[in-house]
Amino acid sequence: MKSLTRRLTLNVPQRMGFVNITREVQDAVAESGVREGLCLVNAMHITASVFINDDEPGLHEDYRRWLEELAPFDPSPERYRHNRTGEDNGDAHHKRQLMGREVVVAVTDGRLDFGPWEQIFYGEFDGRRPKRVLVKIIGE
Repeated sequence: MKSLTRRLTLNVPQRMGFVNITREVQDAVAESGVREGLCLVNAMHITASVFINDDEPGLHEDYRRWLEELAPFDPSPERYRHNRTGEDNGDAHHKRQLMGREVVVAVTDGRLDFGPWEQIFYGEFDGRRPKRVLVKIIGE
């Protein structure tokens, strides 16, 4: 069995943004030498997400608007009890919960085995500082 662990560091300058990390993950798969296996990709912060979807700007804008409707940014402690701790990111925790923590992708013939249009994205909901993404590949 082979394995590789890689940590990516991302720093999104805005409070919310989406970064396509497919190339970096595929590079890690190639480096691992795994031909058949699994690749786990997860956000290592509770206000960030990893998800799979289409790399289409309209869809990303739809996500931004949808997430703001469901969990609007509001730094006051009235809307989110979490903000009573001195934080202002109660909304970011909810957005992360909606978009998910991690994805697992099959590795076939040394490549990420995607359906049509699928890409891996890092979703940031409380940006402006470096955050990590774990990439773990295991297989033969």
